[in-house]
Amino acid sequence: MNELILAVSVVFIFGAVLLAYRLFGDVGLYGMTVTVTILSNIEVLILVVAFGMEQTLGNVLFAATFLITDILSENSGKKAANRAVFLGICASVFFALLTYSWMLYVPAESDWAMPSIRAIFSTTPRMVLASMSVYAVSQFLDVWLYHKWWDLTDKKCGDHRKFLWLRNNGSTLISQLVNTVLFNLAAFAGVEGYTPRLLTSIILSGYAIYVVTSLLDTPAVYIARKIHDKKATLRGA
Repeated sequence: MNELILAVSVVFIFGAVLLAYRLFGDVGLYGMTVTVTILSNIEVLILVVAFGMEQTLGNVLFAATFLITDILSENSGKKAANRAVFLGICASVFFALLTYSWMLYVPAESDWAMPSIRAIFSTTPRMVLASMSVYAVSQFLDVWLYHKWWDLTDKKCGDHRKFLWLRNNGSTLISQLVNTVLFNLAAFAGVEGYTPRLLTSIILSGYAIYVVTSLLDTPAVYIARKIHDKKATLRGA
């Protein structure tokens, strides 16, 4: 069941990114950046077993942020992609401060939600700090690598549009490796229950998922470029 839900999640989340881009252009991608950044900070708290490995959730959601920056890099340029990264950082800061403020309230005697809220969000400051720091490093690295690969292939073949698959996967696979190792060490190292063996398993399984999602998001980037080209043709008509 977990494997099926993960597979459906990939289609649903990547499809939602493309739909947002189709309907709202770059603004839709910026909105999706904020949405998936906040949701992944919550979903990463859930630990499941899928494909024979223990893993945290949030991997597919977070992979969508790399898809978004790659689409923006391809169609709107480096500046637009970096703007999405800054939006994700701002969303994480806002989310961390707001959830921390919830812990300061004194609940009413009839309250039933606060114990669960505290159980979930008491780890939020560390989680979001780790997520925000690693998000910034890995995403800026992804954008930088994307354009470095682009410059290299452009010089080699003299065609600005060729080798999209190479710059997409060449940037994402490297930056996702950096993200997976740094985030899991920063978020879970020393936390009760997260033994070195479990932490290693989470890192390996998380990166395995990122490898798959990186390969699967390549068709999505091609579709996004077609959407962009079609809109550009209609504007020019």
